[in-house]
Amino acid sequence: MAVDMNSEKIKRNLLSCDDWEERYLYIIHLGNQQPTMIDEDKTSDTVIHGCQSQVWVKITINSRGEFGFTGDSDASLVKGLMAMVFMVYEGKTAEAILEFDIHGFFDDMQLHHYLTPTRSQGLVAMVEAVRAKALNTLVVEY
Repeated sequence: MAVDMNSEKIKRNLLSCDDWEERYLYIIHLGNQQPTMIDEDKTSDTVIHGCQSQVWVKITINSRGEFGFTGDSDASLVKGLMAMVFMVYEGKTAEAILEFDIHGFFDDMQLHHYLTPTRSQGLVAMVEAVRAKALNTLVVEY
């Protein structure tokens, strides 16, 4: 599989931080760079269950089968984690999303060691929602 430039950039930037406080600030910064989700998109269809915070993720797929994302959260750190997921998956096809080892990506940065269990659970819930949509897309295609 080809090297994913967005994931490599995130990993490089995060690991260059001096300590975890600086890493948290970087993650929050990523979330602040994301476009704001309009309130009309915050529905029961876009809510992510399993998160301690309120989290919404809207997934779109263009005519080339490439995924796009918008989302929001009431927690800055969660919004930053969401931004990381979006940056890694943005513009990828369902196949590429399912091939990418996002759990290994997060393990490389030791995120689960520094997130509370509920934050880790929420991160997994976001990833699984995207992967489920990708899998469902492939099932529908065949």
